[in-house]
Order: sequence, then structure tokens, then C-alpha cells
Amino acid sequence: MSLRFINATILKNNELQDRSLSIEDGCISKGPFPAVDMGGYFILPGIIDLHGDAFERHIAPRPKAPFDIRSALRGVDVELAANGVTTAWMAHSWSWEGGRRSPEHAIKFASALRAYRKNAKTNMRIQLRCETHTTETYDELIACLEEFKIDYVIFNNHLPEAQDIIARDLDAFGAWAAQVGKTSDEHLACIRTAEAQESLVHDHLLRLSSAFDDMNIRYGSHDDASSDMREYYALLGAKICEFPTTLEAAKTAKQMNNPVLMGAPNIVRGGSQSGNISAIDLVRADLCDALVSDYYYPALSQAALELWQTGELSFPKAWNLISKNPASIMGKASIGSLDYGMHADLVIMNKETLQIEATMCGGRIAYAAGEAANRLFEAPIPKMSVAAE
Repeated sequence: MSLRFINATILKNNELQDRSLSIEDGCISKGPFPAVDMGGYFILPGIIDLHGDAFERHIAPRPKAPFDIRSALRGVDVELAANGVTTAWMAHSWSWEGGRRSPEHAIKFASALRAYRKNAKTNMRIQLRCETHTTETYDELIACLEEFKIDYVIFNNHLPEAQDIIARDLDAFGAWAAQVGKTSDEHLACIRTAEAQESLVHDHLLRLSSAFDDMNIRYGSHDDASSDMREYYALLGAKICEFPTTLEAAKTAKQMNNPVLMGAPNIVRGGSQSGNISAIDLVRADLCDALVSDYYYPALSQAALELWQTGELSFPKAWNLISKNPASIMGKASIGSLDYGMHADLVIMNKETLQIEATMCGGRIAYAAGEAANRLFEAPIPKMSVAAE
């Protein structure tokens, strides 16, 4: 599809510019193509989500009511497109917890995604959330990364959280066990097995880090609680600091030029749902490099707009937190902005309502609604391309 949007306000070169934007063969172009009048709209770079687990609700709307993964992925794909997300890393656990967080389920999920991709509207990818105390799965993990071309891993250690639940709330522990299909005793046995690996963890992480470097995999750590913890992971090579829980950890990341990722829902809701540091405090201190959906895809655009409307950031800087910056963090030079030659991944937003009315991924319409849909589909443009169903 070749077309030219006219009369829109385009976010380009970190500025909002009233100008035209052309698309040819899935990329931003300079060509004089048939025009679509998009007066009254912003055209913005597609949103890039580096960590989202809202897909879990599609797989299991209720803990004991799982659905077919490929069917679930279609629902995720539609939800991503409707919220302006053109590239998304879905955060799947690789954990000793078992159930839908097990290595076995991660492999099953990756296989289903590979099969679904030919029909995908958006660029759906996987981030593996690797529990540190899974030392016995090294070979299986590397094989999974290689086979499914997974390019992003985050180290987690949820053992302290598990130990805390055991100590203070056995009823909550029992509910957690039931959620992964185990009795309390069976789940406790998994925790004890993980605890027994403590002396092996450091060498395991060193070995994984070396392999990730060889495989050109981006990696980082989750929930850094202190300066020492961030330094430890950074020295391993795990540069990405995802959801630091303290100001100290975020400051250390900044000093080491490690990108800091925070949850967009934290911005929209006015604080962390788990009581950790507020994302707005890190934004104000220039300690947040990117926002991620975490558990709610609509929060990405909502957070950027709120930062702009409240005067915390300019519109370009706020939108960069969900587009240009995430692309840079992942080393993806062809997405994240609307420069010539870049992939035509873009969001069309109504200026008056600030609602996303259309999303294009690789020059194909992934989502369209409202007046924007009318203009796109009524335009006299040959071979208007819509993402595969």
C-alpha cells in the first residue's frame, strides 16, 4: 500500500509538526502518493511495550479456566492493536512455580506464538522472566531461546516473596498453591528445592550471561531493591533495570547508564499497586527511561498523555517513553520514530478526544475505528492493506 497522510500533526524529530507523511512498501517514504486527509489527528510512532503480562488473562480468564493459547493470542493481538501497541514483548515466566509459569508452559507458549505469527496484526515477541533459582534448566533454557529466537530475558528472584508469604499468611500461600494446581505441601516442596540451589545460583547466572552475550540477547533484572543489587546484576551484564523498588536502585542504574523501566499503570493510578516507589517520582528525577504496560495495555498511552497534560513532560518526551526510548533500549533501529526508511508502525489519535482511532503496523491497518476508519477505508487508494485475520 502506498499513501500519503495530509493535514495531520506528526511527531517527528522530537517535535510535533504539521506536515504530510507518506508510506510505501511498509516503510515511511518521501513519495507523492494518493492523499488521505487526516486533519484533526495526531500521527505518532507506534507504541513499543517491553514488558506486559496482560496476555495471561486471555490464556486463563479464571485460574482454573484455561483456553487454547493460539486463540488467546488472537485476543491479545487485537487488544494490543486497539491500544496503539505495534511491538510487544509478552513477559512469560520461566519459574520453579510450575503451572502456567513453568518452563514447559513457556515452551508451549513460544511454540503457539510461532505458529500464530503469520496471522498477527502486531509484532508480538517474548520476554522470558527467568527465576534465578532454576539452575537445573540451563540447557533447556538455552535451547528454547535458540529455537524460538527469543531476544529478551529478565532475571527474577521471587523466593524472598514466597518465604514472606509462608511466614505471615498461610491462607494466601494455600491460594497461591491452588492457583498453580498444587497442594500447599507440594508447593512448599518446590520452594524448598529452589532454596537448596542457592550456592549454585551465582555460577548459573554467570554462565547464562556469557551465553546471552554470545546470542546477542538483551537482559536485565526485575525488582532491584538496592544499589548493591543493581550493581550485582549490572556486573553480570544484566543492564536493564526493570521496576526498581527503591530510589537508591534507580539512581545507581542511572549512574551506570542502565535503562530504567517502570510500569505505566503506576503513573495512571498515582502509585505502585504493591507499595513500591512511585513512577512519577522517577520521571521527575529523570530516572525513568521507558514505561511498560505491566498488567494493563491501555495504560501506555494514558500515562504518556497524563505526563503531557499535567505539564510533567512535553508531548514528544512523554511519547518517547513508550516509543523511541524502548526501541533504543532493545537496539531496534527500524522502529520507534517516523523517519524516512523506518517501518510504518504508527498510531492515529483524535486530537479532540485523545482516543486512538487507528493503528498501522508495517504499513498495514491493524486497527481502525471511528472517523479515522471512515477516512482510511473510503479513501480512493488501491490495494488498501489490512493486517491478516
